[in-house]
Amino acid sequence: MSTNRIEDSICGVWRRLLPATALLALLAGCANKQSTTASAPPVRAPVPHVAHYATRFTQAEDPISEGGRWVGGKTVGLDWGNVSTTPGYAIGVAGPRSFADSVALLSGDWPINQSVETTVDRRKVSHYPEVSLRLRSSLAKHNCDGYEISFSLKDEDAAYLIIVRWNGPLADFTYLVNAHGNQYAVKTGDVVKATIIGNEIKAYKNGALMGTARDNKYIHGAPGFGFNEGENGDYGISSLSATATDAATF
Repeated sequence: MSTNRIEDSICGVWRRLLPATALLALLAGCANKQSTTASAPPVRAPVPHVAHYATRFTQAEDPISEGGRWVGGKTVGLDWGNVSTTPGYAIGVAGPRSFADSVALLSGDWPINQSVETTVDRRKVSHYPEVSLRLRSSLAKHNCDGYEISFSLKDEDAAYLIIVRWNGPLADFTYLVNAHGNQYAVKTGDVVKATIIGNEIKAYKNGALMGTARDNKYIHGAPGFGFNEGENGDYGISSLSATATDAATF
């Protein structure tokens, strides 16, 4: 066999091998790209939305506003009462009709799970004094709805705790809890708190759980506070803290 024929044979083999080699290199490059895409970092869960407001009522206002932070039962709802303040002291000014409690709700949109905490200031009381905490509540013309958790300032065995669902119109409400006994009485310095997570409402006095209710009616609204209807003496609250989140717990 001549040298030229051997060289021609070798060249033919390489011509057949080169396309296959190029194809393998291309496939290897695609595999590397796919591997890079698959190793992208995982998507992180969204950070829960949390809203908070606290006050010690530093201004004299009738009705309470604190720079537009509050809306009032009389100002907006018409049929209820407003809340007024002097430095360090918030009180109710009830409406003229029966069940026209004074109401103040925080303005703006608030996440669904809410907590409100206040410090009681009891001076001289009569009849049916109540410090009320509001959850998932709203006000509109001739409408006040949401949840009210009220602690009595009456003495000893006459005291009570109520958890109420306000259904909208004046005097239209439903008791979810109506409990009586001296353990529910509150006085100056006591801290009362109410929370709602999901459909569960809880009431606390000085950190101790005092009552629980469940209701599925309202899933939106704002936190707030207020006081019972009528003339019930000189009493109010000296501070308030409200927190809300769309997380499953505070």
